Amino acid sequence: MKKTSGIDRSITKKWRPATQAVRGGTWRSEHGETSEALFLTSGYTYDNAQTVADRFSGDADGMTYSRLQNPTVAMLEERIALMEGADACRAQASGMAAMTTALLCQLQAGDHVVAARAAFGSCRWLVDNLLPKFGIETTVIDSAVDEEWERALRPNTKVFFFETPANPTLDIVDLKHVCDVARANGVTTVVDNAFATAALQRPLEWGADVVAYSATKLMDGQGRVLAGAVCGSQEFIDEKLLPFQRNTGPNCAPFNAWVVLKGLETLSLRAHKQSENAMALGKFMEGRVPHMLHPGLPSHPRHELAMRQMDACGPIFSFVVEGRAQAHAILDALELIDISNNIGDARSLMCHPASTTHANMGAEAREEMGIPEGLLRINVGLEDIDDLKEDMDRALSAGGL
Repeated sequence: MKKTSGIDRSITKKWRPATQAVRGGTWRSEHGETSEALFLTSGYTYDNAQTVADRFSGDADGMTYSRLQNPTVAMLEERIALMEGADACRAQASGMAAMTTALLCQLQAGDHVVAARAAFGSCRWLVDNLLPKFGIETTVIDSAVDEEWERALRPNTKVFFFETPANPTLDIVDLKHVCDVARANGVTTVVDNAFATAALQRPLEWGADVVAYSATKLMDGQGRVLAGAVCGSQEFIDEKLLPFQRNTGPNCAPFNAWVVLKGLETLSLRAHKQSENAMALGKFMEGRVPHMLHPGLPSHPRHELAMRQMDACGPIFSFVVEGRAQAHAILDALELIDISNNIGDARSLMCHPASTTHANMGAEAREEMGIPEGLLRINVGLEDIDDLKEDMDRALSAGGL
């Protein structure tokens, strides 16, 4: 298969993220299809023995095996890299496959990782449980306190790992400050950008080295498939990540890659409209709930930083009520908004992290992360904002607010 669209990457790299999301990385066969083709194949055939030998040796371009290359997956990888402003990208089977690969591909026993305390439950599991099993030391800090990154440095520190906005506390990390500290000390920054995507925030522009994603979330945007991605320099992808991925196999399936490609076409529209709805719903609720965690509102302690780093606030925010009983009562009273632990969907979804996404961490660990029993996280979708307000008003009233 060859690229027959007539547009090379020197041109496509000039396009802005919204255009990249629709057209970046498109390959066309001799049929000239408008929609990306779906290649459901695990292997490939070759015209002769020398061709396959040259491909395996790296002396010739071309597909060899779908654990290494697949045309549909390759289109997704090129599109995400273009949107992110990265040299290269490798798609993964899920968001957690992306996080695990981005860390393990560059770490070994004796290394040290500094990580944010506020993170998705499975990301904290990697830091608290998996990495130490391999002799990798870890330190967890309050990522919103700039000085803690410098205080946590050791001679063997290799990676800073964090997400911003953080799940589910919406902590905001100062990207420039942390990336500057990392660069000055030879540390690689790995940023989980799933809450924003390149449509709203591009960490590489602030000095990040590696950006990792759960493409399951906003990139797909409709709750259909699992996928992940890791972006970085060509050197990082080829020399560190690719050897790990080709030998451990956390690959994205071609069908899932195709679905995410379709989701990316509307990513910018969805991300900005959902951000607009999230702002409106947050303003409607503020003052009625005891505590809001919404980076788009001036009440957030790092509101100005968030708005400097992000093009919009994103679709996700959290709020805190009196405890688990009141939180569950609010969830049970919802009629339009679904109870679900997913995020990034075009539908509005709400969950109670202490009993779902962070349930296996235990009460003490959740308290350390800033996740009280009364915290609720909402993903604001594309529904009519007045319907969302009415549903939330009814639910809050049922919960005694």
